[in-house]
Amino acid sequence: MGCAPSIHISDSRVVYHSSKESEECNSPHQTNTTMSQQQQGNPVPGLFIKSSNTSTYKAPVTDVQFGPMRLHQDQLQVLLVFAKEDNQSNGFCWACEKAGFRCNIARTPESALECFLDKHHDIIIIDHRHSRYFDAEALCRSIRTTKPSENTVIIGVVRRHADREESSILPLISAGFTRRYVENSNIMACYNELIQLEFGEVQAQFKLRACNSLFTALEKSQEAIEITSEDHVIQYVNPAFETVMGYQIGELIGKELTEVPINEKKADFLDTINSCIKIGKEWQGMYYAKKKNGDSIQQNVKILPVVGQGGKIRHYVSISRLCNDNNKAEKTCERVQAESQTDIQTCRHKDRRKGSLDVRSTTSRGSDGSSQRRHSSMARIHSMTIEAPITKVINIINAAQESSPMPVAEALDRVLEILRTTELYSPQLGTKDEDPHTSDLVGGLMTDGLRRLSGNEYILSAKQTHQVAGSLISPISLNDIPPRITQAMENEEHWDFDIFELEAATHKRPLVYLGLKIFARFGICEFLNCSESTLRSWLQVIEANYHSSNSYHNSTHSADVLHATAYFLSKERVKQTLDPIDEVAALIAATVHDVDHPGRTNSFLCNAGSELAILYNDTAVLESHHAALAFQLTTRDDKCNIFKNMERNEYRTLRQAIIDMVLATEMTKHFEHVNKFVNSINKPLAALEENGNNGDGESIKTVLTSPENRILIKRMLIKCADISNPCRPIEQCIEWAGRISEEYFAQTDEEKRQGLPVVMPVFDRNTCSIPKSQISFIDYFITDMFDAWDAFADLPNLMQHLDNNFKYWKGLDERKLRSLRPPPE
Repeated sequence: MGCAPSIHISDSRVVYHSSKESEECNSPHQTNTTMSQQQQGNPVPGLFIKSSNTSTYKAPVTDVQFGPMRLHQDQLQVLLVFAKEDNQSNGFCWACEKAGFRCNIARTPESALECFLDKHHDIIIIDHRHSRYFDAEALCRSIRTTKPSENTVIIGVVRRHADREESSILPLISAGFTRRYVENSNIMACYNELIQLEFGEVQAQFKLRACNSLFTALEKSQEAIEITSEDHVIQYVNPAFETVMGYQIGELIGKELTEVPINEKKADFLDTINSCIKIGKEWQGMYYAKKKNGDSIQQNVKILPVVGQGGKIRHYVSISRLCNDNNKAEKTCERVQAESQTDIQTCRHKDRRKGSLDVRSTTSRGSDGSSQRRHSSMARIHSMTIEAPITKVINIINAAQESSPMPVAEALDRVLEILRTTELYSPQLGTKDEDPHTSDLVGGLMTDGLRRLSGNEYILSAKQTHQVAGSLISPISLNDIPPRITQAMENEEHWDFDIFELEAATHKRPLVYLGLKIFARFGICEFLNCSESTLRSWLQVIEANYHSSNSYHNSTHSADVLHATAYFLSKERVKQTLDPIDEVAALIAATVHDVDHPGRTNSFLCNAGSELAILYNDTAVLESHHAALAFQLTTRDDKCNIFKNMERNEYRTLRQAIIDMVLATEMTKHFEHVNKFVNSINKPLAALEENGNNGDGESIKTVLTSPENRILIKRMLIKCADISNPCRPIEQCIEWAGRISEEYFAQTDEEKRQGLPVVMPVFDRNTCSIPKSQISFIDYFITDMFDAWDAFADLPNLMQHLDNNFKYWKGLDERKLRSLRPPPE
């Protein structure tokens, strides 16, 4: 005969379901009753019994992700406590078998407690229906007094009373039960209950158990760690913190930080820290604290906001380490404080750029006003808040160099050189603030959509290009441009040039005319060895493939970016840095950077499953399309092929530079580009100038003209040109804001019509506040980038416009206005 069934009842009346094979079937724990039933082939009624030729099912070990931790969860163990076998206990037995859980059955409270202390079950199900057999609540309390029960889920099975009023569950909760189960012996009902427990309470308790390892790490850490609530109430400090600060165990828990003595030198320094951490930024620097006995200590402190439920900051974690060198630390602290006063301007954006001159700007500088202002921008570079992890590494290495012997310092120089030329500058972004306009802008511009599959597919074919209408091929050159258009372009070399006047004069075809004039000024035809008629034909083809139906991404935007690019190329430091081929690449890239733009964002195209999104694998979809189509349009017809006479290698170099600049306009890498520019160009230049270099030395030339840095400068140049609208004169700024808002409104309308995810919900034409959207855009994307670009290229007029425009939008917002302009008086 086959193996005896794998169930046995101990003397203490515990029934074990075992996965052991035949050699253990005749267990000494089995009673005669059970054996006789097995020998007759009649298993215990209602229990699923395995025979020897069927191996017991064992659930696989599963992985559970808990934050960055990956945990391994073993097969769950269930203890059933039923005084007598009935349909309900049998239902749970069958359900355990079906779910692949190990199951034990206890008949008495004593045996249940004994079994639990031996097995440490994940789930205990106690029969609470028959008080005459045992007191279920007393048993639950007994189990809860044991250490292993801390993370155990205990269920009470209660009677179903259809004719009686529902009773309160509070007595069960008070006794230690996790929840109750109203009796239902249906196997699938029992199974569903177990599965819900597995993925609900059991998994939650499993994660809580893992917290013990984290607390062990905190308790043993040599760094002082403090955790507070969002209201700055102390929730936890580790032993190292208590030791350093001189407090007893538990003495600080529950106290507000305002109750704990501090000894910071400047009250506004604390305001600086709070203003940064409250918008989700990490703060790091030197900090003076006062111990319980009144002694002052200086610490290197890092404060990290922790975002929790509702996307809000729920905790602050402070990690501190004592400073060893008090003199050096004192000096560093003063520098951090000075820089933090600058940083607060970026965080708050109140009285923008007033008082932002660093203390270091008062030495080794000329009295010229423009020079002072530009050095002020350079000072802000030191306190920029867009630090990536790699930036912090570089800062640590720089600090280590100061006290290192020469061979070590030289080796660290080589390390820095490597770090500054690799792709390591993507920042770790927290929530800039809780403004939904900022969240939507970041989500809409810096992601590639929700990747949601949809039956509604947005058709945008990469093959659909526009031919040049016959009326556009009239022979024009710089010599026969109509007088009104000539007049509109008279001041195109100045930043205040009005692109909208040219748009009106050219009937929405400004790109051809402005392109001809700017390209002639920079000698592009001579460099490319092409005729003016070829250039004219090329400009016409490119402009024809911009969508005039778009309110923003049309050829006027392209002409505006071309104008800004030409303006930046004329700045002295940029001219010193770039070669002629770089200038040509920049002007061509600006011209084509948004060609065939559909008036929708990358996120929209990805969500809609457009042909372009599929073609470019949801990655830099539009930017890849603009670059590819530009070369397709250029090379398909000799009449407009401006590259046809170039030498092969030179063409390949130019082509690569154009592609790189167009791809740099993609917003998902915005902070990477800005970070690399700041750390590889701004900060080295600022350091050289602070050391007394007059700007003509070899070191500055090396920084400016290295191939890697020229690439960074070109990327920064086109990025700033592409989103320079907030730095334009106020009327142009307002017009551009209206146009981009209308384009986003149209996208939101279409997303709702097609049932697509709404990428930027705040851009609903019925509810959107345009001033708030502009404030968020300036705050999140513009300020840091143009501070960096201004420090490099010296752009006082742009920074003044940016300041004026920000105040304009702030004024509208403070009046609770949502429109572009205030109502007429």
